[in-house]
Amino acid sequence: MNESLHPHPLRLGVNIDHVATIRNARGGDHPDPVRAAEIVARCGGDGITAHLREDRRHIRDEDLARIQAATNLPLNLEMAATPEMLEIALRHKPHAACIVPEKREERTTEGGLDAAGLHNTLVPIVEELKGADIRVSLFIEADERQLDAALRLGAPVVEFHTGEYAHAILDGDSEKTARELKRISDMAALAAKNGIEPHAGHGLTYENVQPIAAIPQLAELNIGHYLIGEAVFTGLESAVLKMRELMDEAR
Repeated sequence: MNESLHPHPLRLGVNIDHVATIRNARGGDHPDPVRAAEIVARCGGDGITAHLREDRRHIRDEDLARIQAATNLPLNLEMAATPEMLEIALRHKPHAACIVPEKREERTTEGGLDAAGLHNTLVPIVEELKGADIRVSLFIEADERQLDAALRLGAPVVEFHTGEYAHAILDGDSEKTARELKRISDMAALAAKNGIEPHAGHGLTYENVQPIAAIPQLAELNIGHYLIGEAVFTGLESAVLKMRELMDEAR
């Protein structure tokens, strides 16, 4: 691979939600997620991910335009499949919109979107986003039924939920870890074969990222909570650069 043509064959999208979580704990405007976006841009991150939740527990509406104005990095807006979020996406026109499941009581997105079960709900949302030139992504389990649904919906991108893989490693379950890794790897290959660009994310850390990063078809990893947590100790730039290095090494 010509390195000059592909300095980062695997893109790193940094989710800055939890900078906003810390800010909102006090209700003021520090720390500002926009500053995090600027640091990510400066140290070679490939994109910014932000999840505007229905309860606005971290990113707020007014953050979106500010994040977009602050850097040239593509914004990947994570959103629930609701009319309110569709309207916000159409207004802000992020580079990409990743449709995620959302339950009010969960602390973070638990599991993938049931794209198969929600097909009829998703059809008009996907069509409107695509019509506005917003790149649609579906956050799904690495599962053939869900991938098939993404294909039927005409989503150009899927992001595979790596939470089960991350949990298996934490539980020390090497059999389940291998099984999860194979599942993600097989589905990434199947997605690419069907013309869908596969991404992955959720629960990725310095310790577990490399086997995922080594999956050749994956084009992008979205990592947030862990990087913001590390940034408390080492600074955001250092955390992003270390993750980038581990990802490149795995390739």
